[in-house]
Amino acid sequence: MYRKLICWRSNSCLVLLIHMDEAIYRIAVSMPGFLLAIVAHEWAHGFVALKFGDPTAKNSGRLTLNPMVHLHLFGTIIFPVLGAIMGGTMFGWANPVPVDPRYFKKVRHGIFWVSFAGPGMNIILGSLSALLAALLATKVSPEFYFYKPFTTMLVQSVVINFVLAAFNLIPFPPLDGSKMVSSFLSYNNMQKYEALGNYGIIFLFVLLFTNVTSYIVTPAVMFGQYLLYYFTMLFS
Repeated sequence: MYRKLICWRSNSCLVLLIHMDEAIYRIAVSMPGFLLAIVAHEWAHGFVALKFGDPTAKNSGRLTLNPMVHLHLFGTIIFPVLGAIMGGTMFGWANPVPVDPRYFKKVRHGIFWVSFAGPGMNIILGSLSALLAALLATKVSPEFYFYKPFTTMLVQSVVINFVLAAFNLIPFPPLDGSKMVSSFLSYNNMQKYEALGNYGIIFLFVLLFTNVTSYIVTPAVMFGQYLLYYFTMLFS
């Protein structure tokens, strides 16, 4: 099939194949950091919930780093792959782990820290990725065969984790930031606030497909770049 296409429209096909190669490479170097970011994010929610007395995630088999257990067809595969093909940062989500606040002895305290655990884990992973990228850039020879792909993977992991952390901290239901805010509200105000979640999907699509997202993504990316620069200077 490719031979026929090249014979018919060789220039167009060559450009297409080059773009396909770039897209495949982008997916390959982004997917490890992306999967770790979203899986560890959900694991952290479940782990902290367990520490506060809620065994729901553990009992449902979700307290694991196995990506297949957390897989969401659209959020984990289709959406992030399309984003990578279009040249953007790989972005998406996994199936949320179940959490039952009724198990918490201190409900508001538990809700806040369980909600922060996901973005908090992404901040930790982003920082560790920046540290490892700096070590690789300063202590390993560029002639090392896997130098470029490993470095790119780590840099992508930095960007993905900080973008996910920043996005999830937005205080709009159903994002984690909204649950952190609701833990400070009275019961009635909490109900009204969480009712905004009915418009959550509309809100998310507005964020994802407008320039509003840049006000969230840009500071997150800049912070990741700062950490990379800081660690690189530290090890140089």
